[in-house]
Amino acid sequence: MAVIRSAAIEDAEELLKIYSYYVENTAISFEYVAPTLDAFRNRILHTLERYPYLVLEDDGRIKGYAYAGVFKGRAAYDHCCEVTIYLDRDSKGKGYGRALYEALEDALRKLGIINLYACIGDPILEDEYLTKNSERFHRRIGYTKVGEFHKCGYKFGRWYNMIWMEKMIGEHR
Repeated sequence: MAVIRSAAIEDAEELLKIYSYYVENTAISFEYVAPTLDAFRNRILHTLERYPYLVLEDDGRIKGYAYAGVFKGRAAYDHCCEVTIYLDRDSKGKGYGRALYEALEDALRKLGIINLYACIGDPILEDEYLTKNSERFHRRIGYTKVGEFHKCGYKFGRWYNMIWMEKMIGEHR
């Protein structure tokens, strides 16, 4: 049975294993080198100071995580945030991503967040490092593509685009 809970600092090693795969083997993350465990712990702690950082466990094993972060560092943007999700590479297609994002959206609504933004690596042509799966997933759960930057990410000797997707989860009053 899947359980979603707030991340704890003790989760950092397992979460970093999930993330490191994407850094080292894909263009999903534009980082070239995975962060150290201490740096990753600090990222988690920094996020938890203001936003939710959620972990999904199934049968006692972490299968993925999602969190929110600052969209832009100005007060007028306080009703917005950027969202991020990573699933264990063997745990896709089981509904974990949708469950994590639904839980994250519920938590963000309680904080008064209305606009969600996802920054997604986007291939010019799909390849072994990057497909359009993330864009398709975000569309299925209600996101709309609102922007595209061309050839702004360079990894594995190739140029990749980056897109922004947006979802409104509340009313603008």
